Amino acid sequence: MPIKAKAVHARWSGEAMWIPMGSTNLGVDFEDPTAHPSRGEMLFYPGLLSEREILIPYGSAVFASKAGLLPGNHFATIEDKLDALHKIGQRTLWEGAKSIIIREG
Repeated sequence: MPIKAKAVHARWSGEAMWIPMGSTNLGVDFEDPTAHPSRGEMLFYPGLLSEREILIPYGSAVFASKAGLLPGNHFATIEDKLDALHKIGQRTLWEGAKSIIIREG
């Protein structure tokens, strides 16, 4: 932490943004994974069927890729300003990638 990246709209996962992690290895394996996050529940996919990535749902989402459902580790939750998160998600859908920083607290 912090993670500085570009978030793009997740075309397979519904109302969500995702951050491609490429070859970045966080040294984390699957731990109680889910493909059904709630709004604001950030998931990390450590790779296997698809590339490593982070999913940030701003509404109704199911974590998926062209390979099918992806199991992701819930590692953080956005609890405040969920209306603002939804607006950012919509702007990412219609305007393209947005810079993002993920940090603690």
